Amino acid sequence: MDFTKHTILGGTGLKVGKLGVAASYGAPARAFEEAFERGCNYFYWGSKRKSSMLQAIRNICGKRKRHELVIVIQSYSRSAVLMEVFLKKALRSLGIDHADVLLLGWHNKSPSKRLLDKALAMKKKGLFGFLGLSGHDRELFPQLAQEGIYDLFHVRYNAAHRGAEKETFPHLRGESRPGIVSYTATRWGRLLNPKKMPPGESPPSAADCYRFVLSNPDVDICMCGPKNTAQMREALHVLELGPLSQDELKRMKRIGDHVHANAGKFFWAGHE
Repeated sequence: MDFTKHTILGGTGLKVGKLGVAASYGAPARAFEEAFERGCNYFYWGSKRKSSMLQAIRNICGKRKRHELVIVIQSYSRSAVLMEVFLKKALRSLGIDHADVLLLGWHNKSPSKRLLDKALAMKKKGLFGFLGLSGHDRELFPQLAQEGIYDLFHVRYNAAHRGAEKETFPHLRGESRPGIVSYTATRWGRLLNPKKMPPGESPPSAADCYRFVLSNPDVDICMCGPKNTAQMREALHVLELGPLSQDELKRMKRIGDHVHANAGKFFWAGHE
């Protein structure tokens, strides 16, 4: 498995790098441009839209490379009317005429018919190319896939939360399957915290967490949320390192089991 090569995002036909980058955490524009130069072209304009990614997208498009980007705009709106208003506003901010993906954010049950009808009408207008959905109910994704509406899913998956290996991934295989994008690779930083480790165990790095996710062949893209250039470069180093060894996978699972067993109440903090 070569992390440096582009992969095809499910049945979309989109060529994407194995690492996706999120706008929410503060990395500067140049760091996003560096990631793009290294093949990371899945840009997630999500819950917290920092201006640095906006500037990076404008800079890349200014070099006539818009066609190489896969721009994802997320909507948390439960209002069909406002969903279109917010999408158009985001497109104007970025200086583009369409998104590659509209991601319906944080749905743990099927979106309303009204919302889906509006999304499909927006797609017909050319406002976006592919429809995705994110959520935390792992068993929901295979059910929704049967409807033939969704092109990709954003699924929570990391060493501490491996339920998708049984409840999601095996049911989304085949030639025309939806794309699978993994988020929360570090479990919102808990997998990096020395205080959360098993006795005598040192914490993994963020790179270890990304490699764990990408070592699973069912995952097309692993999202990362760097706060600065150093964190971006650590993430990009994953592309050269490639998959974890069997011993490294066992270690990550051992740590993940401990973190999961000692976890507090579940909370949500965005795609990290």
